[in-house]
Amino acid sequence: MADQRDPSASHGRYSSPPCLAAEIDPTYFDPLGVDPEQARDVVRWRRAERERLRAYRRELGGHVRRQWAEALRTHLYPFLTELLGQTRNAVLGGYWPIHAEADLRALWSELYEAGFTVALPLVERRNAPLVFRRWNPAMRLVSGIWDIPVPPPDAELLVPSVLIAPVLGWDQHGFRLGYGGGYFDRTLAVLDPRPYAIGVGLQAARIATIYPQPHDIGLDAIVTEDGFRVQRRALSSNGP
Repeated sequence: MADQRDPSASHGRYSSPPCLAAEIDPTYFDPLGVDPEQARDVVRWRRAERERLRAYRRELGGHVRRQWAEALRTHLYPFLTELLGQTRNAVLGGYWPIHAEADLRALWSELYEAGFTVALPLVERRNAPLVFRRWNPAMRLVSGIWDIPVPPPDAELLVPSVLIAPVLGWDQHGFRLGYGGGYFDRTLAVLDPRPYAIGVGLQAARIATIYPQPHDIGLDAIVTEDGFRVQRRALSSNGP
């Protein structure tokens, strides 16, 4: 590729009309975009972009990351309490931070103490949707796949009505660049009703487009240290 940050550039030419369209108009999305060369270009670009964004996040000092997490907590707590309060038996699906992700464990504890139900995700089967088990701050966690702490097997299985997902990169249309495993997209695709999905990331991680593919599912909101940057589905009197 002539430019590893541009998946449409390959050997000095555009690999396919869909790639060119995305360059001209970042809002472009071809639901039938299955051109093999285009897909390979997007995979290569995403791999390079992930490495760039992960390196940037790793280089942030601990003090900066703590400030980031506190800013996210400040933006999210009032929003989540209102959102969860609108849904009967609401469950918040959080996450356990890895790879210098925003550490929002204090927020999960705060919501739990406020009377809300919190669950954490785990991979029970590779290349399958995530499952969620009830969590509380006093719970002794066990080591899951990739050594990520997860609730024990006897913790209750729950279906989240609101999901929080860390993002490596994000765009103005709510699409998320994650680690590439596809677990979050698989999860959103099977949950019915679909939960209100919120991505949390850095303002500096905004990119023009992730070049969405047919399997990518947009988030309902994106929150950074600067506040809500995207909100595709608003609060309503009937809940999320």
